[in-house]
Amino acid sequence: MDLNTLWFILIAVLFIGFFFLEGFDYGVGILMPFLGKDDRSRRVIINTIGTFWDGNEVWLLTAGGAMFAAFPHWYATMFSGFYLALVLLLLALIVRGVSFEFRSKDKNPHWRTLWDWMLFTGSFVPALLWGVAMTNLVRGVPIDENMNYVGGFFNLLNPYALVGGLASLSIFTLHGAIFLNLKTTDELREKSKVAAQKLWLPTTIIIFVYVVYSYFETDMAIRLGVNPGVVPIIGGAALLSAGWFIKNDRSGWAFIMTGLTIAASVITIFMELFPRVMVSSLNNDWSLTIYNASSSPYTLKVMSIVALIFVPIVLVYQSWTYWIFRQRVSHDSELEY
Repeated sequence: MDLNTLWFILIAVLFIGFFFLEGFDYGVGILMPFLGKDDRSRRVIINTIGTFWDGNEVWLLTAGGAMFAAFPHWYATMFSGFYLALVLLLLALIVRGVSFEFRSKDKNPHWRTLWDWMLFTGSFVPALLWGVAMTNLVRGVPIDENMNYVGGFFNLLNPYALVGGLASLSIFTLHGAIFLNLKTTDELREKSKVAAQKLWLPTTIIIFVYVVYSYFETDMAIRLGVNPGVVPIIGGAALLSAGWFIKNDRSGWAFIMTGLTIAASVITIFMELFPRVMVSSLNNDWSLTIYNASSSPYTLKVMSIVALIFVPIVLVYQSWTYWIFRQRVSHDSELEY
């Protein structure tokens, strides 16, 4: 395995970690106004992710930094072509981060309600746009022979990409509902269980529609075959299994299953791309690959040494954080947000 392939895999792993961890953050933020019917309940919901959300977003920063250093042409083309969408995503994430800190600064109900809905918006928009962005990567966007994006903003809002956005939005919301069931008690725990039960079927339908749609809109059938392989099948089986675990109040296993679905989905997207990183809809020969979009071999070598040293440290630290704050949050807990 060469370093180009290694870094393609590492970036895929970073996105898996980001979507798995930040996915339930988004889901919690989306569900918060609907499950929390009073201020105390909403504070409990927010505090379930209060110690994690900013650490989870570091996975995105690391993935972006890895793209910039390992595949600068990929970074340049994607961030220039998806510029308006990424600005909208960034603004949503800023609003979301601010809402965590601002809502508790004033006890005025109108003030808190405002920031509660800002938290909802800042979770809903990224959950939708990430699916749109990843779908456009595999569908293909207008890229010329000079690696320049030559389309417009509305090229990204095609029906297939919007279905991909609904797929990511639905699985993240379901993931968040199950996380709440693991982290809350009493009435909120019961409400989150009911929400997960209601969300599972539409989520399953949307994702399976998305998979079928992919065979018509991408070269998935050519590259992966009618039988897409073990990973996508595992993802589909995990999603179906999640429904059984939710129904039988096995939230821990249900959370693992939705997490496995998210991981398998990201792996499938990267499998479909490889060795490409962005597909050109104008000419497949103009697609960006792990070779024509990469940095020098020396840069990749230095990055590999640094990653080998520091990535295990970060993983150990974040695992320790989740272990320390593993307790459920209840109405009797000391609430910060």
